[in-house]
Amino acid sequence: MTVDVEVVREPSDELVSAFARLLPQLSRSAAPLDHSDIARMLSHEANTVFLARRGGHIVGTLTLVMVPIPSGLRARIEDVVVDESARGTGVGTALTKAAIECAQSANARTVDLTSRPDRDSAGRLYERLGFRERDSRVYRLAE
Repeated sequence: MTVDVEVVREPSDELVSAFARLLPQLSRSAAPLDHSDIARMLSHEANTVFLARRGGHIVGTLTLVMVPIPSGLRARIEDVVVDESARGTGVGTALTKAAIECAQSANARTVDLTSRPDRDSAGRLYERLGFRERDSRVYRLAE
């Protein structure tokens, strides 16, 4: 079964339902998204939201964030989530390749992403696609 990737332009009941199913697989603390949350996310000029379908059903999403900063246009892949039932079937690869192509078409200088160390299969996927682990620290302001 093939994986079809598309850029999301408008919120829909189908998308709200898909995020309700997928987001808890990514984060236990993320709040559910409604139509207005999704509309806000989609309308932000820095975001490109991709979704993947297999057999017509949404089985994954990825958000590409691109921002111009003094050192050039930078791209960052965020919130990649593939439904548990579709993992290992090429969905993550298809989403990530679509995001890379979009960033390269926009002439982004770099494409970065982060992945938790316990997500071994995701790490292997990103390395197969050419990403290399950087010697860097990630800081987060504690809430």
